[in-house]
This record gives sequence, C-alpha cells and structure tokens, in this order.
Amino acid sequence: MIQLPNPFQPRETLARAQVLERGTPFFIDLGVAAIGLACFYAILRIAMFWAGRPEPEMVVSLSPRSLPLYAFYSVVRIGLAYLLSLLFAITYGYIAAYNQRAEKVMIAVLDILQSIPVLSFLPPVMLAMIALFPTRQLGVEMGAIVLIFTGSVWNMAFSFYSSLKSLPRELKEATAIYGFSGVQRLFQLELPYAAIGLIWNSIMSVAGAWFFLMACEMFHLGSRDFRLPGLGSYLQTAADKGDGAAIAWGLFTMVAIIVATDQLLWRPLISWSNKFKFEQVESNKRVNSPILHLFTHSDALASIRRHTLDPFTESLYGKLASRRMERLHKLATYDPDARPSRSFADRIRAYGVPALLGIIAAVAVAFAALQAVALLRPLPGREYLHILLGAIITFLRVNLALLLASAWTIPVGVAIGSNPRLARIAQPLAQIAASVPATALFPILLLALVQIGGGMGIGSIALMLLGTQWYILFNVIAGAIAIPNDLKEVATLFHFGTVQRWKTVILPGIFPFLVTGLVTASGGAWNASIIAEYFPIKGKILQTLGLGAIISEATSTGRFPVLLLSTIVMAMMVVTTNRLVWRPMFRLAETRYKLS
Repeated sequence: MIQLPNPFQPRETLARAQVLERGTPFFIDLGVAAIGLACFYAILRIAMFWAGRPEPEMVVSLSPRSLPLYAFYSVVRIGLAYLLSLLFAITYGYIAAYNQRAEKVMIAVLDILQSIPVLSFLPPVMLAMIALFPTRQLGVEMGAIVLIFTGSVWNMAFSFYSSLKSLPRELKEATAIYGFSGVQRLFQLELPYAAIGLIWNSIMSVAGAWFFLMACEMFHLGSRDFRLPGLGSYLQTAADKGDGAAIAWGLFTMVAIIVATDQLLWRPLISWSNKFKFEQVESNKRVNSPILHLFTHSDALASIRRHTLDPFTESLYGKLASRRMERLHKLATYDPDARPSRSFADRIRAYGVPALLGIIAAVAVAFAALQAVALLRPLPGREYLHILLGAIITFLRVNLALLLASAWTIPVGVAIGSNPRLARIAQPLAQIAASVPATALFPILLLALVQIGGGMGIGSIALMLLGTQWYILFNVIAGAIAIPNDLKEVATLFHFGTVQRWKTVILPGIFPFLVTGLVTASGGAWNASIIAEYFPIKGKILQTLGLGAIISEATSTGRFPVLLLSTIVMAMMVVTTNRLVWRPMFRLAETRYKLS
C-alpha cells in the first residue's frame, strides 16, 4: 500500500529528520577528533618517559593500580614493533619475490632468522642500543622494541613473499598493458592481493609479540638485570613470586586489550580486506564491522582524503607515468652506435666504487667470522657433542609439535574461514589463546603433567604447541577466506562430497597459505624451545635436554661462546630443512596451486 503524504503534518518533522541524519556524521567526526587527541597525548607521554634517564634497577609493582600505565607502555612497544615489522616484511618480501639472484639467499636467511630464538638476538641488540643511547631510557626501550620485532616479523615477510609469487598472470599482464609504474602496481595490485594473508599474519605477529613480551621486558644479561615497566614484566614478576592474584589481574588486563584490539582494529581490517578477494561471484557471507562503517561514513575523513590523499596520489601516479613514457621513448630511439665512448676515469667511477664497497664488506664479514671462530676455540669437545645431542632432541620435538598442531588447526581453520558467523566468535578467542604468554600458563600446565606422571619432556612439547599452532591456524583461516566463491559454488553445483571437496577445492586453495603457516610454525617452535626446555619457577630451574635449554642457560650465565655455537648449529639445521622441505613446497605452491 502506498502511503500519501499528510498535508496537515507539521513541516518541522522533515527538518528534524534531516537534523538527525546530519547529526550522526557530526558525532562520528567528534569521535575521530577525540581519537586523534588521545593519540597525540599518548605520543607526548611516551616521548617524555623515553627522554628520561634509565633506572638502573627498576622495581616492578604488583599493585593492580599500576596495570593501566604498564599496559600502555607495552601496547606502545608492540605497536612500534609491528609497524617496523610491516615495513620490513613488505620491503624484504618484494625484493625476494622479484630478484631471482637474491631470492634463494634471502629466503634461506629469512628461514634462519625466524628460527633463531629471541634470546640469541638479545645480547648484541641490547648492548648496541644501550651504546647508542647510554644516558637515556630510549636505549633500553629501543632494544626491547627490536627484540619484539625479531619475534614477530618473519611470518609477515613469508606471507607477503608467498602472495607476490602466487599473483595471477592475467593481473600482472593487465598492469603491464595499462603501463603501471612499480609504485602504482605495488599499491593497486600487490598490496591489495596480499591484504588477506598479510592482515591475518599481522594478527599472529601481534599475538606472538604478546607471547614473548615477558622475555623482552625483563631479562638478565650476565650480571646485569634489565627491567622495563610493562605488562610482560608484571606477569613475569608475578610468576616468579607465585602471586596468583597478580597473574589473574595481569591476564585479565591483557585479555581486555586483545578483545579491544580485535574490535577496534582487526575486525575492521578483515571486513575491509574482503573487497580484495580474487573472485568473480561475490559471496553473501561477509564479515561486518560497525567501526569500519563509522569510519567510512565520516565526513571529516572523507574531506581530508579528497583534499590531501587523492590529489597527492593522482599527482604521483601522473609523474611516474610520464617518466615511464620518457624512458620507453628513449629506449625506442636509442642508437648504440651513437653512444659516446667512456673514458677510463668514468669506468672507474662507475664500477670502482661498488667494487670497493663489496671488498670492504667481504673483509668485514671475514673478520667477524674469524672473531667468532676465535670465541669457539676454548670450548672442549664434549661441549660440541652435548650441543649436537640437544639439537637432535629439539629437532624431534619441533616436528612432533608440527604434526600435532596440523592435525587440529587445518580442519578448524577451514571451518572458521568458511563461516563468518563462527569467525566472529572464534577469531577473538584464538587471538586471546595465541597471545597469552606461555610462562604465565606453564606453571599450571607443568603441575598438571606432574600429577598425571609426565614431566618437562612432555611439557616442552605442550609448550611448543602453545607457541606454534597459531601460525598454522591463522594462515589456514586466511587461505580459507581467500578461496574464490566461484570454486565453492561449482563444487556445490556438481554435488562434490566431503572428501572430493577437500581434495579438489579446499586443500589446493589453502596450500600456499598452509606452507607459509608450516614454515613460520617451524621457526616458532625452534624459538619457543628457549622457554619450553628451560623454565625458572619460584627460584628453581626446571629444564630438559635440548638446544633451547642450552641457549637459555648460556644467556643467563653469560657464556657467549656456547650461545654462539648453539645458534650456529640451529641455523645449520634450519638451512638443511629449508633446502630439503620448504623450498620444494614453496615452488609447488607458486606453480601448481596458483590461481590463474
């Protein structure tokens, strides 16, 4: 039934409706302005703290009143480490994907670095940062941020590299036909295509940063004791003293921050990234975000974008396109016979300087290698055998943890990624579980294992699972989300059974993401071994034989030759695994299981 307008209705009703409609964006803009002011105050507060003098022996208060300030400091450290990780991942992954000469070396180096425990980076990083800023708190803070960076960056770099290697050929040909510059291709093709995997690995990276927060905010380096005010040092102090109430308060604060981050940051980003799915038929099942809706309907942000970002990008892309056309024109009109002959001095300037820099770099590397060998000379032969035996045992634990983790994360990850309603509930729960520091849960887990007849041998595998299974889970979720809806509808149309659907659609669709998850989970397992095999509790050290225990003990006692040798052995084992397992799987992912 069509309802005709009432001529006797007051005109103020329409005006009131327009006022309400226009008032909503006003409150949105007001909220955006409040967020901006809060960020400005946070930057000012953290700058004042970092510019102060470092406290030689800071006392961590276990009062719940200290938690808001401690949580603020930890969030800032994790946030800065994440931004540094994102920049590094995009740069490193881009170079590795498009430079064939450097690709093999860069991926092998990346695999080694992501497997080296945080404590192996600790002595050089912390000493270097303190030497750069000896009279300011900034030195210790930068050291902690770089340590968090080393524990959370590698899976993001692997994800971006894998996405670039699996770019559909027709999309790359389209950018070439339209004359995209490298910058335009990066922002309009490569980053959007990699967005889903990059966002989910960002979630995992931040969760990994929370996981290793204790080791980065409170640690011993020889006879020196480093402590930073933060949530990680609060939980570590509470665990050392056996204060259950303080552990509960710390975990509650951390869970609240994780849930808030999920609702305010990750859920809007996941909802926004859905528009970058490589599909021709849009799915009806989408992740919704009220926060994203508010930001997309903000008049202030839209005005800022129209007057700043849009003109800047248009001008930048126009200049890059004109330069590209000029280069193409020069190549088309190039006459090799008309090229002027270069003098000997010009050749020296062109090739001599890079050659000289290469020689200097080679000499520096050789000198550092000789110094490292000199450190290893005093070690007796039994120390080599002890480290080798520990490496073999840790290798077996790592692979057993990968098998157990894959057994449940693959089906659960596919279920979460294929069902947005389930993802709305399971995603924050997975983030919380992945972010809870293992040292806060391990005393409870260890006591339970002792009661049922287990010990540190079983407990170390369980702790590796706590730190590595989430890499596989989050990557499988990203892979399930990225499967085009076209393929799912075809499978339904041809009445595929469960086994055939998994064999034909699901496993090939998630395979590139699964390889990334397995690689990073393997590195995470090696990394988690430093905590899983060597655990201090109530003034006692519980440990089992393994390479992680050797590294942790060497770090706490200042035995740098043992630390160096253990790290070298771990790197050699990781390189061997990379060549025999991960590199062929990456090659298979970018050839046979590539969308095109």
